[in-house]
Amino acid sequence: MAEYRKVTCILCPNACQLGVHFDKDKREITDLENSRCKRGIKYAMEEIFDPKRSVMTVVPIESKSWKVTSVLTAEPIPKNKIFDVYDEVKKVRLKAPVKRGDVLISNVCNLGVDIIITRTVRE
Repeated sequence: MAEYRKVTCILCPNACQLGVHFDKDKREITDLENSRCKRGIKYAMEEIFDPKRSVMTVVPIESKSWKVTSVLTAEPIPKNKIFDVYDEVKKVRLKAPVKRGDVLISNVCNLGVDIIITRTVRE
């Protein structure tokens, strides 16, 4: 079944406003409008058929200096799993010291992606 969606490509500074004609059943793009570089088709395919996002948030930490510290997914995750990941991260409470790059949750929600700490908190 033919469908149409507008998508803003974020792979280069052009930020093309893509017009994507696609067949969801066949998982193919039938026409792509307004793409100014070769990366537009790749981005449109991913965004239409397998959208992913990075997740960034904060977790509480017991520390003299900070009340929270920032964390993020090591790689983008499927868009439909974002709230599942947030639910897992909300369960965590930290105690200083922690180091930037430490793994907070390994293989979160069985997605093969880790949640990592992005700020060193010494005390």
